[in-house]
Amino acid sequence: MNETARIDQKELGEIYDLYADRIYHYIYVRVGDQRLAEDLSAEVFIRMLEAVRVSAGWHTSLSGWLYRIAHNLVVDHFRRKPQREVLELDERIVSTEGSPLSVVEKRLTQQKLRSALRNLTEDQQQVIVLKYMEGLSNLEVAQVMDKTEGAIKALQHRALASLRRVLEEQEA
Repeated sequence: MNETARIDQKELGEIYDLYADRIYHYIYVRVGDQRLAEDLSAEVFIRMLEAVRVSAGWHTSLSGWLYRIAHNLVVDHFRRKPQREVLELDERIVSTEGSPLSVVEKRLTQQKLRSALRNLTEDQQQVIVLKYMEGLSNLEVAQVMDKTEGAIKALQHRALASLRRVLEEQEA
């Protein structure tokens, strides 16, 4: 019997409480849309529940399994919908701390980074988001991506070089 078959409702709630914000942030960084990130995050936990019900959950790393589900949902989303860059301008800009100009500049910088990331391979995108935006260790990233730690270090090096090149091209 696999370990997920023994999880009760309370434990599922604790898993959600522990990982919901992290999974949302991971997805939000990739998609740049709050509502979409909320929907996809909810879908991650729906899929987790469905898998637990049929005893088909994770085998080694729960966090790795959840990030892998999230990654697959993001990839599926981008395959289904063509990319359009949209900068949301709404009343939250005025109500946030700091000047509206600094908020817009921050959003434009985030949008540039997301756009640059899309020019990388899927693996390169994932390693950068997991390592630098989610703060996972190389070992944790390796578990999520089902690769060795050495492969993650090499992939990270290539990803950063590619990202630097893309950002320099955008500036030129």
